[in-house]
Formats: sequence, C-alpha cells, structure tokens
Amino acid sequence: MPLYETVLIARNDINQQQVEAIAEGIKTYLEGENGSIKKQEYWGLRSLAYRIKKNRKGHYMLLGLDASAPALKEVERQLALNEDVLRVLTLRVEEIDEAPSPVLSRKGDDRGDRGDRGNFRGPKPSGRFESGRSRRSYDDREEYRARDENPEPKAE
Repeated sequence: MPLYETVLIARNDINQQQVEAIAEGIKTYLEGENGSIKKQEYWGLRSLAYRIKKNRKGHYMLLGLDASAPALKEVERQLALNEDVLRVLTLRVEEIDEAPSPVLSRKGDDRGDRGDRGNFRGPKPSGRFESGRSRRSYDDREEYRARDENPEPKAE
C-alpha cells in the first residue's frame, strides 16, 4: 500500500488527550480498511503564522499512514468534518522515517548553547561613522575647519 504523511492542526481550546483521540479514531478506521498508522508524533501547542478560524495557536500532530487511496480519502473527509481540526495536509512519501522529525529534534536541543550564532555580533566595524556621542568641540567639525583653512578676503 502507498505511504502518506499527514499533519493536522487542531484548535487550541482542546487538550492533548483530545488530539490523540482524533488520531485514535483514524487508527481504528484504518485498521478496519487493512491500513495502519506507522508513526504518530505530537508536536505540541504552537503559534500559527496567521489566524485560522479566529485561532492564534494550534495543536500539531504528524501521522505516518499506510493506507489505500480510498481509505485515505475517507480519513481526510472525516478530518474535514471534525470541528476541532483546523487544517490538514497529506503528502505521499516513499518511506516513513522512523527517526524523530526535525520539529521534535529541534525542540529537544539546548537553547542555551547556540555556538557561534549567539548574541555576539563581532568587532565594531571601522568606518567614518561614529556613535554620535563623541566629545568633539564646536570648532572641530569639518565645515569650520574648511572655513579656517581658506579665509575669505575682507572687503574694504
């Protein structure tokens, strides 16, 4: 059977157990159709890039499905009818990777150790611009120096 990866976004009003119950409903349907869920990852409550049905956050879940095309179409129909599901994206894949997805592996990284990407911006560039807080005197500015070098003749 073909393999698929499905990512669904559920409303933030529900809890994690209810999101997993949606996945269990999919699993029971697929088992009746000789399919299965090979991989299930809960990515957590995450901020959305834009509002979807007045929601700013959503529960993300990744499912690796082994199902026939008609069974997958029915799963997508059931998810579209579910009020708690905001969005669904299904892609056909060659194989389902058993390793944790990049979203989960990045989530587990230690955020304190960022290596060279920390707050260090490098040495201050040398240039003609300064911070503006220097203590130069009034006569030290360029325009006054230029006047002093070429004094205009006085008219008599």
